Amino acid sequence: MGWLAVPRVQGAAFVTGTLALLAMIIVGCTKVTDGDVAVAQGEAPLYRASVSASIEESIASSSARESERQESLTTEAVQASCEVMSSSSADAIGAVNTYVDAFNSNPGDVGSSAGPAVDALNLSADRVAGTVSDPLAPDLRDALNSWVDAARMVAGAIAGNYGTEEFNDAITRLNDSKTTALNRCDAAFR
Repeated sequence: MGWLAVPRVQGAAFVTGTLALLAMIIVGCTKVTDGDVAVAQGEAPLYRASVSASIEESIASSSARESERQESLTTEAVQASCEVMSSSSADAIGAVNTYVDAFNSNPGDVGSSAGPAVDALNLSADRVAGTVSDPLAPDLRDALNSWVDAARMVAGAIAGNYGTEEFNDAITRLNDSKTTALNRCDAAFR
């Protein structure tokens, strides 16, 4: 009988505990409070004004936080794009200058400087294009994209062994786009 009695005792304790809990809930829910069901007429406008002011304050606070977030995203995008533009364009222009020097001084040895110039231009174009994003101002995006196009054009002119006039036109466009992009970057930091 010992081992069969334990489950019965546990079952009885469970049922007793459940009934006690139900009794407490029923007793707690039957308490009646005194008071008037009507809203105090003078307090309703104050309550509405309080809720309205709270909502307006919440909207203003939320709007300010979103503005700060957008400004932060724009600042980060400008810094990333402009730093890449500045450093990679300097490397690309340096490699192109080495190519031009070799072309002017020893045209037979131009091949050793053509590959690095093409690579530096394409690398700069790829890196700058990878940083162009929506948070940037449209004029800065356009200037950076112009650099990308001009860098690819000069890389094509070097790789394609274009004539002097075509090459010089491409170089002029490259220099102009670099100046414009870096000026837009400077303006974005102010």
